[in-house]
Amino acid sequence: MKRRKFLLATAITLPTIGFAQALPEAQERSKKGFVVKANASRFNETTKLGGKSPNDIKVSAKDTNQNLAIFEYVGNEKGGPPLHVHLKQDEVFYIVEGEYLFQVGDEQFNLKAGDTIFLPRNVPHTFAQLTEKGKMFFLFQPAGKMEDFFRANAALSGPPSPEQGAKLFADHEMKVLGPPLKF
Repeated sequence: MKRRKFLLATAITLPTIGFAQALPEAQERSKKGFVVKANASRFNETTKLGGKSPNDIKVSAKDTNQNLAIFEYVGNEKGGPPLHVHLKQDEVFYIVEGEYLFQVGDEQFNLKAGDTIFLPRNVPHTFAQLTEKGKMFFLFQPAGKMEDFFRANAALSGPPSPEQGAKLFADHEMKVLGPPLKF
């Protein structure tokens, strides 16, 4: 009878031990909050997309053990990125100012100030700013390589060729699938 209980306990316990070993190791996290002021970024760096539109890190992957990154984008021109897919991140956008057209899969959505949209990973998407000025907060979960993507994009001296753009996206766990939205 003791042997049967031992075997039963072992059979029940082994999957739990295996599951616990598969969990990521707990990371030491800061116990202090922080403030990032208006018109500033987390590390006081300037990242302008297209040389015109600030894209500031507000919460860094470094702050969250790669679990989350939050950005504030101030759009100073119409348009947006090519149709693409994130292989490892979900994305959320909150519109503060202006009007945007989003495509998620086969659906299109018009968003204005106060609207929020969720874009699941592995679903093709893009957006276009429809107004001369726009502002939005957006986040990636997990953070992935998105901070480095925006830094590399901002370092370009001009718009990348389609081949350069595809490589830039691929180097940061994304894939370009088509052109930007026409509006």
